[in-house]
Amino acid sequence: MKFVIRAIDGERKLEKRMKVRSRHFEGMDRMKEHLVCAGGLLDEEGNLKGSVLVMDFQSRQELDEYLAHEIYVLEHVWEKITVDQMNVAYLDGKKVTK
Repeated sequence: MKFVIRAIDGERKLEKRMKVRSRHFEGMDRMKEHLVCAGGLLDEEGNLKGSVLVMDFQSRQELDEYLAHEIYVLEHVWEKITVDQMNVAYLDGKKVTK
């Protein structure tokens, strides 16, 4: 199951985000078998303000377990997190659904 995670940072959390960012990337490296794509959301000035991740898990429970250990959650960088299940129609420019 593919999930789209949209996580918005709390106010004035950019410094905290940058302080723990390397630990976030280490976590992403450990989760790479679940990671489809990920990146930072930018504000009008080009500063990071949140994240979007597309991840593949067998269940929502597995996704929730990942989120419970995500450094941006533990360090209170992400303030608002939404999760949607996604039906992937195209991947890397190729149609994957019929």
